[in-house]
Amino acid sequence: MDFSNINLWAVLVATLSTFVVGWLWYGPLFGKAWMSAAGITEEKIQEGNMAKIFGLAFIFELIMAFNLAMFFYGSPEGAEMITAGTGAFYGFLTGFGWVFFALAVNSLYEQKSWKYIFVNGGYWTVAFTVMGLILGAWK
Repeated sequence: MDFSNINLWAVLVATLSTFVVGWLWYGPLFGKAWMSAAGITEEKIQEGNMAKIFGLAFIFELIMAFNLAMFFYGSPEGAEMITAGTGAFYGFLTGFGWVFFALAVNSLYEQKSWKYIFVNGGYWTVAFTVMGLILGAWK
C-alpha cells in the first residue's frame, strides 16, 4: 500500500463534508421524517451527549474517508485514473451498493420501516458521493 498519493487535506475536507450533508439531510430536508421513522423526539435529541456523538462521528467518518482514499490512491495506477467524476461515481457505488444495502439488511432484521431505510441509506449514498467527489477532485 502506498500512502504517498493520499492528500490528507482532501481526506479531512471529505470528512467534514459528511457533517454538512448530515446537517442538511437530517435537518431541513428529512429531519422530521427521520425523527418519525427512528422514534426520536426533540427532547431525546437534547438528552444526548453532543460532544461524544460529534467527536466519535468525526473519528468514524475520518476512517471512512481515509479508506475511500485508499481505494482511490492506494496504488500508483489508481492515482492516474481518479477524477472528480470517477471519484463521485465510485463514492456513489460505495454509498449505495455497500452502505445503503448493509443498513437495509440490518434494518430489516430490526423491523425498521422503509422510510427509515431510505432516509439513512440515502444519507450515506449522498455522503459517500460527495466524499468521492472531493477526494477525486483534490489530488
